[in-house]
Amino acid sequence: AEEGALRLVQISAIGADSDAPSTYARTKGLGEEAVLEAFPTAMIVRPSIIFGHEDEFFNRFAGMARMAPLLPLVGASTRFQPVYVDDVAAAIQMGVTGRAEPGIYELGGPDVSTFRELMREMLVVIRRRGLVLNTPMPVAKLMGRAFDLVRNGTGGFIRPPLTYDQVVNLGRDSVVGDGVGTFADLGIR
Repeated sequence: AEEGALRLVQISAIGADSDAPSTYARTKGLGEEAVLEAFPTAMIVRPSIIFGHEDEFFNRFAGMARMAPLLPLVGASTRFQPVYVDDVAAAIQMGVTGRAEPGIYELGGPDVSTFRELMREMLVVIRRRGLVLNTPMPVAKLMGRAFDLVRNGTGGFIRPPLTYDQVVNLGRDSVVGDGVGTFADLGIR
């Protein structure tokens, strides 16, 4: 803003909230507040889970499914609205070029599915069989805390498969909410 930029687009995430119990969601919310304070005409995009050729969500779980017949999930009933990476890029391009109004846009694809449903569909796509199993939240929270101890005890050298904050974040749905802009407002189908 001080350098005279005409537009700013921030990529955030659905669930961004400065009062959220998850550090991830809380810092996203605080980041949005800071951006809007410095640049009130910013466009903030909050995508749900982004998928595409090299995404780090479906490809991670597909890799796990290739190595084991069991796919343990945290928050199997958590709902997501997966969004295609090119659609998110199109929304960002509209903001950067001034073809979108300033404001907050939550971006989700046309389908809402539970984590379990997404993983079952992924198994079909990669032609694997596997048992999708829910890890109860209390157990997952204990595991997350234990993994955090390992990570912190090794100075971050060992990167655990799960953190406590991820467990907390997986307790909340990642779907488009009310009172925000959407793909429909941008004319993107």
